[in-house]
Amino acid sequence: MFTDSHCHLTFPELAAQIPAIREAMTRAQVERALCICTSLEEFPAVHELSTRYDNFWATVGVHPDNEGVKEPSLEALLSRGRMPRVVGVGETGLDYYRLAGRSIADMGWQRDRFRTHIQAARQLGLPLVVHTRSASEDTLAILREQGEDGSAGSAGGVFHCFTETAAVARAALDLGFYISFSGILTFKNAQDLRDVAAFVPLDRLLIETDSPYLAPVPYRGKTNNPSYVPHVAAQLALLRKLPLEQIAQVSSHNFETLFKGVLK
Repeated sequence: MFTDSHCHLTFPELAAQIPAIREAMTRAQVERALCICTSLEEFPAVHELSTRYDNFWATVGVHPDNEGVKEPSLEALLSRGRMPRVVGVGETGLDYYRLAGRSIADMGWQRDRFRTHIQAARQLGLPLVVHTRSASEDTLAILREQGEDGSAGSAGGVFHCFTETAAVARAALDLGFYISFSGILTFKNAQDLRDVAAFVPLDRLLIETDSPYLAPVPYRGKTNNPSYVPHVAAQLALLRKLPLEQIAQVSSHNFETLFKGVLK
């Protein structure tokens, strides 16, 4: 019934609990999850989950905030992206939140890394999983520069764990991207984000946990996992004045439409 479009099940908080998490998913009617890769070093573990369980899939990518890891070459992304059950490229994008005394100009390595991911996604015909934090202007500019405008040949993708403004959401939608909302949507201080979620077209909407982080109310502050994604759907149902079942159906259908590999 529900699909978690973004989770990190190989992170230490969750990696040893996969059987229990899967049982909790079954009880919560969470039928599928996309396991997100954040480094080339992590990819084998992410991919192994997707091949061991028939309702898990994988991405390949290096998180923009990851330093001191193997830098992703185009060939490294292409070779892994062609492997079975890999359905997306990312998580990738830009993150200027922790500059640690550096200027935005100093973050050219992030922008180059993002371009490499976009080029890989286009060659593979796989969607991008985009992370952007305190960097939306450059994120959108690079997508446009690389031809990601929703036209033929575009990779497309999703702005995951969306926390940006309505203007950024409209720009992402104009480029053909989906918008995914996490447990942040349930937080008391997230009214601006709820306002954004209220206008995103239903056919561009995804839900996620981004677990082990950002557990939704009533689990805020606890370790998140995919079984909690129905709480995100419930908040969207309340905002949109729609049945919970409709949000579950629509978001799962959108997941299948974007990540076409899950239907193979």
